[in-house]
Amino acid sequence: QVQLVESGGGSVQAGGSLRLSCAASGYTVSTGCVGWFRQAPGKGREGVASIDSTGTTSYAASLKGRFTISQDNAKNTLYLQMNSLKPEDTAMYYCAAAWWATTPSAFIGGDRDKYWGQGTQVTVSS
Repeated sequence: QVQLVESGGGSVQAGGSLRLSCAASGYTVSTGCVGWFRQAPGKGREGVASIDSTGTTSYAASLKGRFTISQDNAKNTLYLQMNSLKPEDTAMYYCAAAWWATTPSAFIGGDRDKYWGQGTQVTVSS
């Protein structure tokens, strides 16, 4: 059974940083396409960043330069480093892993055909 468990969320001031972690079991993150989505109150789930087995990454255009996705294959863990956080980054952040072969750009373009974690809350205050 695939399980994705996020951690590292919290409340920070604008301009601060957080690093989210996603510990995977029943799924090897280095062999598939994995990434992060977020959902703000009243809005749909949107793709944040993704990475595949070749190390190719994809980011939402508005986040590129502030967020960095990475993985530790030995720990089978996915990370999202978030810097220069803004109030509009406030959302529930979800770890995700693809069911089928896909590309990082396609992965963050939709929320179907994925395993999901339970989410971790990120709150950024002014």
